[in-house]
Amino acid sequence: MSGYTPDEKLRLDQLAQLRRQWLKDQELSPREPVVQAKPPGAVAKFWERFLEPKSLWRLYTYKAYRGSYLTLTRVLIPAWIVHYVVKYHSAEKPYGIVALKPRLFPGDTIMETGEVVPELPESHGHH
Repeated sequence: MSGYTPDEKLRLDQLAQLRRQWLKDQELSPREPVVQAKPPGAVAKFWERFLEPKSLWRLYTYKAYRGSYLTLTRVLIPAWIVHYVVKYHSAEKPYGIVALKPRLFPGDTIMETGEVVPELPESHGHH
């Protein structure tokens, strides 16, 4: 048996016709969509006015951004890098940084407190 039965053929034709009709229904006319535009809210009105070309707020905001960007990239970051290098890498005695503490032996004086390190107690034990 080859081909479709008459019932299957009718069903496939009906499905094809329904698909064509559905696709045709998806096309919008020039009048659609028919939705009334809502008036903009307070925030939307603010942003519409704020983002107008050549508005004062926009110009001042841009100037403030540009000035702070240049200050940050041309002054603050280089100054921080120079400060870091001078403080931690090139100074003879960095601020409060001790690379290696000196050894203390019995009888030495502790510089910060002025105390004298006591002698070690003698022990008569075997190794």
